Amino acid sequence: MPLSGAMLNVSAFGELTQALDLGTGSAKQSLSKSMSLASGTGAGKADKLFSDVRTLAASGTEDLDLAGVLLDAFGTAITFARIKGLVIAAAKENANNVLVGAASGSPWATLLNSTGVITLRPGAFLAVGTGLADATGYAVTATTADLLKIANSGAGTSVTYSIHIIGASA
Repeated sequence: MPLSGAMLNVSAFGELTQALDLGTGSAKQSLSKSMSLASGTGAGKADKLFSDVRTLAASGTEDLDLAGVLLDAFGTAITFARIKGLVIAAAKENANNVLVGAASGSPWATLLNSTGVITLRPGAFLAVGTGLADATGYAVTATTADLLKIANSGAGTSVTYSIHIIGASA
């Protein structure tokens, strides 16, 4: 089943103000990145999508298998060969952090290396996208480099997170 299109947008804006002798000065700065992918598997294309809201028990972990275990919205198993976009967001109501990365076996290492971990505090998010000219993306190697570990940083309470993965099967 084809993916008819995918888009990832990230924008940041800030305004810095400072009192000056003749009034107030300000400087506005922004950064916006956008990626719109067509259907397919080459540069600027994607054909697989996984999206879910998940909960981990206190001190719990899970390894998301990017090659053949995750199910799409229609219940079909997804095998990613390349990740083109990834967004993970920790629920603001969490008491503990959500940890992303460093699976103990077969880690998906092309984004964070095999031991890298990103800490998402309550309400925090991570967004990663490839350029439209990038045909490689973040490669996934079935059975040897395909596990994305997600963990609850502490005991006592569960954590909830949302995840959205856009990728290609080849």
